[in-house]
Amino acid sequence: MTAQYGPHRWSAGYHDDGTNDALRGATFEVKDLRETRFVDCDLTGARIVDGCLVDVDVSGYVAGLVVNGVDVTEYVETQLDLRHPERVQLRGVRDADGFRAMWDTVERLWADTLARAERLPEEARHERVQGEWSLVETLRHLVFITDSWASRTILDQERPFHPLALPQTAYAPADAVALGMDLGARPTYDEVVAARADRLAVVRGILDGLGDEDLGRPCTRSPAPGYPEEERAVYECLAVVMEEECEHHRFATRDLAVLEDR
Repeated sequence: MTAQYGPHRWSAGYHDDGTNDALRGATFEVKDLRETRFVDCDLTGARIVDGCLVDVDVSGYVAGLVVNGVDVTEYVETQLDLRHPERVQLRGVRDADGFRAMWDTVERLWADTLARAERLPEEARHERVQGEWSLVETLRHLVFITDSWASRTILDQERPFHPLALPQTAYAPADAVALGMDLGARPTYDEVVAARADRLAVVRGILDGLGDEDLGRPCTRSPAPGYPEEERAVYECLAVVMEEECEHHRFATRDLAVLEDR
């Protein structure tokens, strides 16, 4: 009963400065785009002809990726599943017991990862690797995910947001501030871990009392202002929480390995 969704399936509240669509349909011919960085960009339908792609790093939702006439999407997905079997476990969830077992996996993965992080100096936990979120920022974002998709939707709380919660980069800053989030906060690692532990307990509390009959219950409150106002079943909300946990754990361990090597 896991949710099926693609890129930006639940996206909303994105800050639009009036230039978001300025390059839609643009053509770049004989341009030097070396070291270009695309962050949270929609590249659907993009076509690169006679390009030179060397040491290119792509992360995000990928479907129908064709390289020199070969669709490599299935290969990429297979490799990710082999390296991160929790992805396979999540796709196989069908009932309340499955969600509880999935959350056991999430808690174990993050406990092991934080144990590794705590062997590093404090500044390393705040360090961004190649411009990606630091470990502290990642944990703050997962607080936001819990507040949005568990407390606000499933528990129907209007303003559950922790001051240290960190929304996605493109979420409208004014909306975040209005909800009580302090985007300029510079908390310590321990402060963020404490907030994170509280939110882990929120999800555990939901799961402890969850029955199969509860999975289809509609949640009428949107995850946050700016998201589509539509009903979402409990199982869909839980699936979003757990996919976010898995994906951000993958990113965090990738960057943690870099920090450890230093």
